[in-house]
Amino acid sequence: MKAIDLNCDMGESYGAYTLGMDAEIISYISSANIACGFHAGDPLVMNRTVKLAVDNGVGIGAHPGFPDMMGFGRRNIDCSVDEIRNYLIYQIGALQAFCTAHGVCLRHVKPHGALYNMAVANEPLIRAIAQAISLIDKNLLMVALAGKHAGRMASIAREEGIGMIFEAFPDRAYTPEGTLVSRKQPGAVIHDPDKAAERALRMAAEGVVIAVDGTRVPISVDTLCVHGDNPSAVALAGTIRNRLEASGIAVAPVAAHR
Repeated sequence: MKAIDLNCDMGESYGAYTLGMDAEIISYISSANIACGFHAGDPLVMNRTVKLAVDNGVGIGAHPGFPDMMGFGRRNIDCSVDEIRNYLIYQIGALQAFCTAHGVCLRHVKPHGALYNMAVANEPLIRAIAQAISLIDKNLLMVALAGKHAGRMASIAREEGIGMIFEAFPDRAYTPEGTLVSRKQPGAVIHDPDKAAERALRMAAEGVVIAVDGTRVPISVDTLCVHGDNPSAVALAGTIRNRLEASGIAVAPVAAHR
């Protein structure tokens, strides 16, 4: 049976502030990308979210970003590759420690927000991220955006001794170039669960995403992401999972089927 991972960015609350619907969405996903305290999250939230994932049998990944609480990590920051490498080592190491405390292994690393988007086609940045991951644990998988730059990004990851998996976003609009439409643009985030599920099935079964201009953009996908801060997140995740499974596509952590 064909299988695909369904992931969600989680653990993005902070102190007295709650963001996302982690407890409600956890039963529908197979992997959780947990914020590491730079763009969101804190030690208590990290610990609680790791435990939530463990209790529900969900694979755990680190979700490191720029040190940008005010901008939620969605602002481009002019950092050197050395700074970025060390920012990632710091954040991944912190989440890995919580995983160790709960007796579970960290599976993957997915950069967050602006760091994730800036890395697409940026070879020095991709290499710095891959190096940080490799220095910590060569068994960790790096998550990157599926599309026309995937081959070169995977080559860089292999050169640094790690594997890479590729991601698509059923709840986000795409440009004809296969990149995500800026959240500043109207329609960038899709709230209709049926529309998102249809897109997810096409991504998983056909390896295609329909861009905003109707272009069929080929993509090879290992994991699909549903954003936990989307107001429709729970309905989206449930509808997507049901549609995939009804079509004969199992939902499982990526390390289990790659």
